[in-house]
This record gives sequence, structure tokens and C-alpha cells, in this order.
Amino acid sequence: MFRNKRNILLKLFSVFSVVRVYNIFLIVLSQYLTSVFILAHERHFTEVIFDPVLLIIVFSTVGVIASGYIINNFYDQEKDLINRPNKLFIDRIISQKTKLYLYFILNGLVLFLSFIISIRASLFFGGYMFLIWLYSHKIKKLPIIGNITSALLSVTPFFAILLYFKNYNLLVFVFGFYLFLILAIKELIKSIENIKGDFTLNYKTVAVIYGEYSTKWIISVMIFINCLVSILLIFYFDISMMFTFFVGASIYLLILLFFVWTAKERKQYTLIHILLKLLILVGVFSIVLLDPELIINKIF
Repeated sequence: MFRNKRNILLKLFSVFSVVRVYNIFLIVLSQYLTSVFILAHERHFTEVIFDPVLLIIVFSTVGVIASGYIINNFYDQEKDLINRPNKLFIDRIISQKTKLYLYFILNGLVLFLSFIISIRASLFFGGYMFLIWLYSHKIKKLPIIGNITSALLSVTPFFAILLYFKNYNLLVFVFGFYLFLILAIKELIKSIENIKGDFTLNYKTVAVIYGEYSTKWIISVMIFINCLVSILLIFYFDISMMFTFFVGASIYLLILLFFVWTAKERKQYTLIHILLKLLILVGVFSIVLLDPELIINKIF
């Protein structure tokens, strides 16, 4: 009995590892905060949170992203054996066959849920699924295109709620571009971090094709553009107290850039990767700074 319970817990832990629960939680949180404080700010907090259509969109997003991580893990086992042997040990607790079952079950569930909203919603999420599969199977092995596609797929969940609320505020698109740049920088760091496995398995990533030095220059340019976008947001948009995040984030990125140029070992790039994830987490929570008083008004 104890052994059975232990095996079940290990398999659940393995599933959580494969689908990257932390990333999914962050996306759900960002979808709700964006909805409450930007796209539907005129509506009451509880009305937005318990909106049944938004709830289905969020569940569908979770399903697509979880299945995306599963199929990505399915294709990346050989590479992870080189780059992440410890994580692969956990991920291998569930078999490749089980992963495929979960992948198809999640995709089927998403298509069913999104069809409840509308045919257009089911087509949107169906297209999203296909693009994630195509990325995992083919596109991720291509230089530059793979990095750009990964960043675009990461911001796609925001388009889902944007299309629902039909609030095409320019601020939302500038925020989206800012996030896209951060995600693209993170992908470039990851391409250096995983260069050994990518090179061994002939993945034509930016780091493999152009080398570590050139990749660092591309990261530098993207951080410079990101800082310019921050200046644009601070001086040309009404972002209230959120300007503190963009000021702090610009300084933070410049410090990270120093780390990038001095990094030589994989563990150093792994640390930079984690620090970029931390920046994204802080950025998501900082959305409430667009109108701090709104928190009290919406809740009470």
C-alpha cells in the first residue's frame, strides 16, 4: 500500500515537472491581472474573476500550454539527457506513451471547452496547439526563427483574452512587445545555456550557428531596445506607479547584461535564466501598480 502511494506521488511529481506548473501558474496570474487592471478595469473585481467565458479561456490556455510542455519534453529527451540529466531522471518516471496519452487528452479537452465559447475560439486554440507542435517538432531547431516563435507562443495567451474583451488599447500592445523582448532575451540565454546538447543533436540555434560571442551582442541590442521601450512607456503613457517597475527593470537588465558578458560556464547562464524568470514574475505582480487604489475599490 505504501509503495503504491509512493509510486503515485512520484508520477504526479513527474507530471508537474514535465508541464512546468510554475510557468503555468504565472501565465494564469498574468491573464487575470491583465483582465482586471487593463482590459476590463471598468468592471468589478469579482465580476471579472468569475466570468465564465474568461474562466474557460484560462482553462483552455492551461490545457494547451501543459500539452505543449509535454510534447516538447517528448521530443527533447535526447537533448535533456545532455543538458538536464537530473530533471530528465524525474521526467522519465512517466513513460513516453503516457505523455502522449496526456497530450491528446488535454488537447481534446481544450477543443471541447473552447467550442463551448464559439467555433472561432476552438479554431484559435486548435491553431495554437498546431503551432506549438510545429515549434517542438521543427521550428525550434531553426536559428532566430525558433527563438522568435518561442517568444510569440509565450505571449499568445494574452491575445486570447484581448480578443474576448475587445479592448485594443495601444498600451496593451506596447506591454506585449516589452514582454516579447524579455522572453526573446530569455530564449537566447537558454540557447547559450543548452549549446552543448543543441550542437550534439544538430539543433541550429542562434548560439550554435553564430557562436556565443555574437549571441551576446544580439542580447545586448535587445536589452537596449527594451530600455527604449521602457522610456516610451514611462514618458508617453499613463502607467501610474508602474513606472517604478520599468525604471528598476532597466537597471536590473543592465546589471544582467554585465553578467552575460562575464559568464563562461553553463551554471552562470542558468543563474541568468532564473534571474530573468524572476523579472517576469515581478513584472506580472507590478500590473497592480497601474492603479493601486483600484485594488481596494475592486475588492471592497
